[in-house]
Amino acid sequence: MGALIDQKRFVIYHASRSVRRSQVGRTRKSEIIEAAAQRADAESPAGADAASGGARLSDIAYERILEGLFERKLPAGAFVSQNELVQLLGIPVAPLRDALRVLEAEGVLTIHPRSGIQFVKPGFELTRATYQFRSIIERAAIRVFAETADEETIGTLEQRHLALVTAIEKQGLGAAHVAEVEALETSLHHAVVTSLGNPLVESSYRRMHNYLKLLRLERKLTAPVVLRTLKEHLAILEACRARDPDAAEAAVQAHFAAALQRNLGMY
Repeated sequence: MGALIDQKRFVIYHASRSVRRSQVGRTRKSEIIEAAAQRADAESPAGADAASGGARLSDIAYERILEGLFERKLPAGAFVSQNELVQLLGIPVAPLRDALRVLEAEGVLTIHPRSGIQFVKPGFELTRATYQFRSIIERAAIRVFAETADEETIGTLEQRHLALVTAIEKQGLGAAHVAEVEALETSLHHAVVTSLGNPLVESSYRRMHNYLKLLRLERKLTAPVVLRTLKEHLAILEACRARDPDAAEAAVQAHFAAALQRNLGMY
């Protein structure tokens, strides 16, 4: 009787070991297959793009949405569905959603669940807030710029401004002149802000610049308006060349006050 029980135990033991080995083998085999598939995906061009390009896709989506606004494919204040954005901008849904969340946090749009996306419409409040922000940052930054900017930077900016003033006075305002005005706006104000050496300020200022571009979509540029802007810039640069931070700050404040009036249509 004892021998029979021992024999049964022996059979059950080895049977259970076989079952466990079989289960482990199947599990291990499945893990190996899955790992191989993951390696194959990662090594393939598409897989590599997906693995390393996820952030890039959302960045591209972010840029395309802003381009759509700045190029008027998306009118300011527009209310559109997610599917309409996918079709209009050629952006896949997943990176589009990521970009929309970032732009909502930056105040460029509002996401209405199960309804659509509404883009900000420039108006008095957005204009006032944008120029208030610029004034707070640049009045502090211009003092640093006036005292620390190298002579070459100031001199180059002055020469470019003077050359453009002369060209517009002689030839009138053309497309190439408008492009140079935009380039000088960016060069001057970027140089001023980066003089602070503060990446947090620079990041916030870049986001604010999106608002500024939206505000400028409706502005009308004429030779007299552009010349006033350029001469305001020259007053700032003259104070910086004299290393006079008080005069530079006063010139920046006067420039923003005039620019605010221009953006509100109060010429």
